Amino acid sequence: MTFPDNIRYTSEHEWIRVEGDEAFVGITDYAQSELGEIVFIDVPTVGETVGQGEVFGSVEAVKTVSDLNMPVTGEVLELNEELDAAPELVNNDPYGKGWIIRIAVKDAAELDSLMDAKAYEASIK
Repeated sequence: MTFPDNIRYTSEHEWIRVEGDEAFVGITDYAQSELGEIVFIDVPTVGETVGQGEVFGSVEAVKTVSDLNMPVTGEVLELNEELDAAPELVNNDPYGKGWIIRIAVKDAAELDSLMDAKAYEASIK
């Protein structure tokens, strides 16, 4: 299981990688392993501003559906369209090609409330 140092983590198992005023958001390697085979990603919030901790979509696996929670307040700019045809990218490459949304970060100070890699790794053990 991997825990990249260049991203921040939520207690609900989402990750965020900031690039300037924008960021990519997905679910962690741990989350995808717990969910199992992912078959569908639903993000009805493209174009909307979603507050920190609010639900922005859901992940459907073979046996369950799980809400996706926003790590920081942001406007949902884009859904990773590759996931429409290949939702398993979230299983195979959760921190790379399996990103779920791209957002415009509204309050960068909220990043301070998220965990770094070491804290996240400790939280799931």
